[in-house]
Amino acid sequence: MMSAFWCHLLPAIKLYLLGLKVLLLQLLNGPLRLPVMPRQDGNVAIVTGGGRGIGYEVARHLVRLGAHVIIGGRDEQEGLAAVRRICEHYKEAKVEFKKLDLASLQSVRQFAQSFRERDLPLNILVNNAGVMLVPEGRTEDGFEQHFGVNYLGHFLLTWLLLDTLKDSGKSGHVSRVVNVSSSAHCIGQIRLNDLNSRQSYSSHAAYCQSKLAQVLFSFHLHQEMQSGGFQVSSCAVDPGMVDTALYRHLWTPLHLAQSVIARLLFRTPEEGATTVLSAALSPALEGDCGGGYWANGCREMTTPLTFDPQLQVSLWEISLQLLNLH
Repeated sequence: MMSAFWCHLLPAIKLYLLGLKVLLLQLLNGPLRLPVMPRQDGNVAIVTGGGRGIGYEVARHLVRLGAHVIIGGRDEQEGLAAVRRICEHYKEAKVEFKKLDLASLQSVRQFAQSFRERDLPLNILVNNAGVMLVPEGRTEDGFEQHFGVNYLGHFLLTWLLLDTLKDSGKSGHVSRVVNVSSSAHCIGQIRLNDLNSRQSYSSHAAYCQSKLAQVLFSFHLHQEMQSGGFQVSSCAVDPGMVDTALYRHLWTPLHLAQSVIARLLFRTPEEGATTVLSAALSPALEGDCGGGYWANGCREMTTPLTFDPQLQVSLWEISLQLLNLH
């Protein structure tokens, strides 16, 4: 009984203490501002979860720079409203919404197939959508929700679009995969024999595991692309503590407190999008300078576990098996 209690409580304590540390550090660092970035005319970008929050700000800014942006999201009404708002700001905007439910592998496959059939390039893929601290549940395909939505759905999407990313990248203008992770990855653990958290469930532990999986995937994908000589880079980004709807599944008293604190101390979605946009657009990240883990507007070191080559390969291979990919 006590063991099960601690299995639930300890990950929560670790996550909230980490959140406090991250908040203090970003307050000390001050507000983030995006440097001037190059025009993106002729480039095509996909942003998952671009209907609101950080994803919306990423999509809006890419459109402002001239990119053709496709917002992928589960909520059609929200996505179409986002497109209308962007078009009101930028009359020449090239932006559209396409249905994408990362909790459904069929939906991911349909989205990717529809995109490939249009014969468009793909210069930027921002894997931004995610869930946090949702109650225990399964995706349409039977995967634990954090693992299925945050990690596995994006793994499949990236895999299905990888040939297009390779074809679109050029020397000096690489295609970029930006995986929006979290500082929570550094307290996560990958249980290769229980990725679906069936042995014991903690929403906090499941969230941290999914974010660690994203970083491991980002690093291994980057290595695969570099060793294969492809003009594609992959990196993981932590946007920081941002005032978005991601926290809505917090325990009610904590959510009420968080709502007040967020308005006063958290980054705005626009500020949260800054590091994501830097990773997607900065000319300084071409060639050998790409990849890595980015937070607070710059490259940062992360935990030794994320550099474990055996863990990277094991997770990669298991993911391919779970998705029936070869």
